[in-house]
This record gives sequence, structure tokens and C-alpha cells, in this order.
Amino acid sequence: MNNRRTLLSTVALLLACNIYGSGAWAQDRYPSRPIKFVVPYAAGGLPDTVARIFAQRLGDRLGQSVVVDNKPGANGVVAAQTLASSPKDGYTFLVTDGSMFSINPAIYKKLGYSYKEDFLPVSLAARGPLYLAVNPKVPANTFQEFVALAKSKPGGLNYGSSGVGSTHHLTMEALKAALHIELTHIPFKGTGQSVPALVGGEIDVLFSALPSLSGFVKSGQVKLLAVNSAKRTVQEPNTPAISETIPNFDFAPIVGILAYRGTPASAINRIASEMAQVAKMPELVSTLSNAGIEAIGAGPADYNKAVLSENARLAKAIATAGIKAE
Repeated sequence: MNNRRTLLSTVALLLACNIYGSGAWAQDRYPSRPIKFVVPYAAGGLPDTVARIFAQRLGDRLGQSVVVDNKPGANGVVAAQTLASSPKDGYTFLVTDGSMFSINPAIYKKLGYSYKEDFLPVSLAARGPLYLAVNPKVPANTFQEFVALAKSKPGGLNYGSSGVGSTHHLTMEALKAALHIELTHIPFKGTGQSVPALVGGEIDVLFSALPSLSGFVKSGQVKLLAVNSAKRTVQEPNTPAISETIPNFDFAPIVGILAYRGTPASAINRIASEMAQVAKMPELVSTLSNAGIEAIGAGPADYNKAVLSENARLAKAIATAGIKAE
């Protein structure tokens, strides 16, 4: 009987060692299969661009491919549901801009997802500032001249945006409120419509990303007056930041990586660590810079602070614009 008990105990011990040993081995091997980046927008936008540029280099470092999966629709709900229904094993992440957590909750009463309740910050990947641009016919060559002009003819200038509630719209509303100027809003369906309207003289001014404007700037069809980030950019160092006139003015869209709640901390820490290294790669920095994007690679804590700060600023801008939740 004693021999039998000893044998059973030995077998149990071996099984336990095998189980825990396998778990540790599997953890050490993370990732052991491809990782998915879910993007809540169609291909071509800021989050998609950032996701694809980072995915290739991140995959090289991890030894596994990182696949970008576009899941547009329902103001981010489709993407959120994709993460919610996926195993919480560190192989599925969300790559999005801040509007999914700052603008959408303020505009739509029922979204079906929550930043604080459903997601965990992983990495603040990049920032894509927007530039204040005017048509050449507007008699202003500096930001100060533009402000003076707007004040001299309240409501006499109009501005375009990518739609009501877009970052382009809210940045201008925040600017108007801070400087006490009046501009007439003309919303469009994306920069594919608003930028041509600016070039054609249908509107006087707008905020847009640099890639949409740079060609027209070089040809003299558009003038850049300021940028909406906290400081001047490497791409346009001679273009002043609005924060130089309005302290703490910062509405540059941020793009980050998030995991669904329940994802192992070890997986989050690994991806955050690798993203920080990828963001320093000269080739990646150059590629993003050419697209008017700044590589950051900050970790979970810094990303969380950035999201909460952006949420507070945009909530104030939304209230100023008088936008009500639907």
C-alpha cells in the first residue's frame, strides 16, 4: 500500500511539474503565432497607416507576423466587439486614434464599449498633428495676421472640416473659443472633399494633416499658418504651434495600441517594450515623418495619461461647439 501511495504521489508530482513547466515554456515563447492589429477604420487613414508601418517592424522583432485587420463600422463598435469576442491571450490588439474614446462617447449615447471598463492601454504609438491652412486669397501670412483678420470681420470667414464632431471641427471650435473669433463652419465628408474646397477657394481655412496639404503648399495653392500640436513639428519647424499663442493648446490626434481587459500583463508588457524599441528605428521614424506623423512609443502609463487628457480637452470643445449626444 505504501509503495502504491508513493507511486501515485510521484506521478502527481511529475504531472504538476509538466503542467507548470509547459506553461512557463509557452509564456517564454510568446508570441508563438501571428498577432492581429484590429483597426476600427477603413484602410488609408491615420490609425491604419500607423498600424501597418509599426506592424512590419514589430513582426520582425517578435519573429511572428503582425496582421492588420480593418473592422470599420458603428463608430468603433465593430472593432470593439471583435476584441471582446476574441480570446484574451495577447494575440489581438486594437489600434485606434483617440476619437473612439473621446469624441464618440460624447456624441453617441449608446456605444457598446467603454475605455475604462473594456480596454487596457498598451502603447502610445504615434501622433499626427493637424495644420491650420488658408487659401492664398486670404490676406494673412501669419497666424497672428489671421486672428486679427478674423476679429476684424466676425463671421466673414468660413472654415471647412471633415464633418461635425471630427477632430478638425473641434480643434477649430476650441481655437474660436480661446481667441474669441467667429468663423462660419462648412462641414464636408472627409478631407477628400474639404482640402479640394480650400484649394478651389470655396472655403477660406481648415485644419488638415500634412500629407493632404504638402503638395498644395509647394505649389503655392495653400498657406500653412500654424499646427495644433503642443510644439512645432520636425516636418515644418518654421510653422508655429498654436500653443505659442494659446498656452496648453494641443489637439493633435494620437494613435495607440490597446488590449481588451483580461489580457495577460506579460503580453501587454512585451508588446509595450517592443513598441518602444520599434519607435526608435531611424527607418520607421523617417517613414512616419514623411507621412506627417511623429513616432512616440510611450508605455501604458503614459498612454493612459494621454487618453484621459485628450478626453478632457475634447469634451470641453464638444460642449463649446454645442454638439449633443444622439
